[in-house]
Amino acid sequence: MRAIPLTVTALAAALLLTACDDGGGKKGDGAGSACEIGGVSVEIGSASVAPAAGDTGEIPVSLTNQSASCTLDHFPVVSLGTGETTATVPALKGAKAQQLKLAKGDSASFSISYVRGKDGDKTALAAKTVKITLPGSDTSRSFSWKYGPVAGKADGSGPDATVSAFQQVGD
Repeated sequence: MRAIPLTVTALAAALLLTACDDGGGKKGDGAGSACEIGGVSVEIGSASVAPAAGDTGEIPVSLTNQSASCTLDHFPVVSLGTGETTATVPALKGAKAQQLKLAKGDSASFSISYVRGKDGDKTALAAKTVKITLPGSDTSRSFSWKYGPVAGKADGSGPDATVSAFQQVGD
């Protein structure tokens, strides 16, 4: 009759170990903890601004790790804000996220692509800010959006913009 208590103990241990993992592979995977905005500098680089309604623009975002080794695992979370509403920018369709480990001083980048909307158009998002959150973190940083209104998708599901996967910068 000792088999039942051992089975219950083994099951309880397995559940406790599972509870330690968030299921997203972001923490506790041996590759370091998730990168945090406070330990990583974030810079929005020179943008390829969409000059007129209907044109596509691209905004590069660079990250440099300023602290202990950390991991970027999935896509960045990017949202555009008007001051009254916020819209999340989806990942580029078909893009594959890769796990990147950043040692102190290592850099990575991603880009935000968007279609410029018409000023005053009801379907366009008159964005004033862009908020960036790294995967596995709750901390975010906001920047001014100086690139004009963002067109709405034809199906009305949000802004016509996408976020690319992280890419390692340098060697």
